[in-house]
Amino acid sequence: MLAAALILQLLARFVPGFGQWYAVTVYPALVLAVGGIFGLVPFSAAEVGLYLLVPMTLWYGGFHIHKGRSGSMRKELGAIGSGAFCLIGFLAFSYTACCGINYYRQPFSSYLDLEVRDSSAEELEALCCFLKEQLEETAREILKERGTLDPGIQTRKNFPKQARADMKKLGKSYPQLDAPYPVPKPVFISEILSIQSLSGVYAPFTIEANYNRHMTAYNIPHTACHELSHLNGFMREEEANFIGYLACVGSDSLYSRYSGYATGFVYANNALFSQKPEQAFMLYSGLPEAVLEDFRENNAFWKRYEGRISEASAKINDTYLKANSQTEGVKSYGQVVDLLLAYYRADMGQEAEEVAAD
Repeated sequence: MLAAALILQLLARFVPGFGQWYAVTVYPALVLAVGGIFGLVPFSAAEVGLYLLVPMTLWYGGFHIHKGRSGSMRKELGAIGSGAFCLIGFLAFSYTACCGINYYRQPFSSYLDLEVRDSSAEELEALCCFLKEQLEETAREILKERGTLDPGIQTRKNFPKQARADMKKLGKSYPQLDAPYPVPKPVFISEILSIQSLSGVYAPFTIEANYNRHMTAYNIPHTACHELSHLNGFMREEEANFIGYLACVGSDSLYSRYSGYATGFVYANNALFSQKPEQAFMLYSGLPEAVLEDFRENNAFWKRYEGRISEASAKINDTYLKANSQTEGVKSYGQVVDLLLAYYRADMGQEAEEVAAD
């Protein structure tokens, strides 16, 4: 299995078209088989597997050491080594087959008629203004309906099924996203993700989409759709963010739309801050107080987990992404702004054509 994983990695990296062929022929069968089985489990099988791995490893090692005391210690140590090697081979093959190759597939943006290019600060400011308007309008609708931006317990419970419905709806507009999606699952002990500054994770060994259930609520719908896009084989982080945005803003759920516009605004306004800090601050501070309170709560949540572990996790994630040919590493998350700008230009261009036609 270790040799097979290596061969598949080499094929994906150096044989043109192999990653795309694998992503649209072999990988969907794995999603139906592996993802379908673990999708029947109401909890995160990957999380439970992680917890069981430690005691099972200790038991396996302890069993063979105890056995070696009354027999051949060399033989039992060899059994421990071979068992460890077998586990590494299995994990390497599972990761490669269910995740690693997909980094080399045709990117989602290539299916879209979008002009992804360097943009001016004025274009970026226009995008921020658009997202701010949409965010404010959506927030007003929620406040009018509920009186608060707090989604409540029942809405939170519906987040996973709503995310699946949002991705299925998006698949009707983009055939590349038309797939059987399982329900994304919250990680029960989400502190594991929080201390690593992670809002969600795609588990390739079980083909599950998992999210951090403790973070501020507006993050969850977008994160769930982001992880489902990974499950569909689109591994590039900026594209998963963009797919999550499209799924949320096109949702029938008011709160999903709020999540999409809030996430899009944060990414775009952070990018604007590096070019026009005064304008970015004015746009941010001009948001409704209820939205600002959500953002403040989010910042306070992640600040609680800042430290050496989160820094180390960020470095590991950066190295992981670069090892999978995402040369910008963790900065690739923010590159969603380039896709948002291209989508905004295309949308405005189409609107201008319709006005001219009228």
